[in-house]
Amino acid sequence: MTTKENEDRTMNIYLVRHGETDWNRATKLQGQVDIDINENGVAQAEKAAKRLEQIPFERAFCSPLIRARHTARILIGKRNIQLTADERLKEINFGKWEGMRYRETMEDSNSPIYNFFKHPGDYAPGEDAESFEKLYARTGEFVREVLLPLERKYETLLVVAHGALNRSILNPIAGVPVSDFWHFHMGNCATAVIECKAGNLKLLDYVDKEP
Repeated sequence: MTTKENEDRTMNIYLVRHGETDWNRATKLQGQVDIDINENGVAQAEKAAKRLEQIPFERAFCSPLIRARHTARILIGKRNIQLTADERLKEINFGKWEGMRYRETMEDSNSPIYNFFKHPGDYAPGEDAESFEKLYARTGEFVREVLLPLERKYETLLVVAHGALNRSILNPIAGVPVSDFWHFHMGNCATAVIECKAGNLKLLDYVDKEP
């Protein structure tokens, strides 16, 4: 491949959130608890697969948690491509708050998890949960060490993960600070299309969710 061809080459990354789970429906914090998608989540993933059926995915990555792996398999469908689970794509770890309902986390404005949702720039997780700093570090490492080197090899990738996790990838690309962490509303099967060209990432398109 010539230098000019290398310069013109682009790779598109489709970043997708998993389908709905029973805990999503109950507004429980899942974090790294391994919950599968429910019947509606399967239907959402199937709708997303239909929307993306013409996209020629060549390689796929996902969180090792079952809700992401199940969604990824539905999106891949009959494509004969490799699906790789990567630990760095797990959802943020909420520690002792995993399993709590959202409304319960809002009852104490002095709780760290209250700031996670209401004032993310001030979030200090405590000893048993994960900080934004650690989350961004591992997702940034995944992007640098896994995705960017594939630009010379593939044109279209699929990545399936989680709400907070996907924002930690998407927000820096879109120039969104941690203080505005929830800038993108991200429903189940929300899809961001990210262009990778010469090692630079740019948001091309965003579909919030499947109904």
